[in-house]
Amino acid sequence: MENPGIGFPHEPARRDGPRACRGIDDNPRAMLLRIHHAAIICSDYEVSKRFYTQVLGLPVVGEHWRAERRSWKLDLALPDGSQIELFSFENRPARPSYPEARGLRHLAFEVADVAQWKTALEAQGVVVEAIRVDEYTGRRFTFFADPDDLPLELYERPAVAATQS
Repeated sequence: MENPGIGFPHEPARRDGPRACRGIDDNPRAMLLRIHHAAIICSDYEVSKRFYTQVLGLPVVGEHWRAERRSWKLDLALPDGSQIELFSFENRPARPSYPEARGLRHLAFEVADVAQWKTALEAQGVVVEAIRVDEYTGRRFTFFADPDDLPLELYERPAVAATQS
């Protein structure tokens, strides 16, 4: 039965294979497509803006001062179309990360070469953990933190299989 209250216009998902997405009430128009954005509240807007734009290299999509909230909103783009929204709000409590708290654990970025990114971040003064290998996927990953100690992960994309001639 179709749920008339939810409808997202897009191509229907493939229904074959173990990872086929079914959507709400088995409605292919109501399935989640991807993560659109992650929102981050920072303590020092200029420091965080520099980190995300200059250290991580994310391009600015939009930057807005919201006077009624006394808050900046910075929209940053990722190559797949997803975004990071960076907000400034006065006097927000620190995020408990160590020990880990309930809620969002970390934000992970897929990269082509974890070691290359680790070297580049360390050259800019960012402390990066040792590279590890995911015991389930065999892919390399590492963690570092943004200026507010939000855990960020670099996760290596799968190697592309060699094409046959």
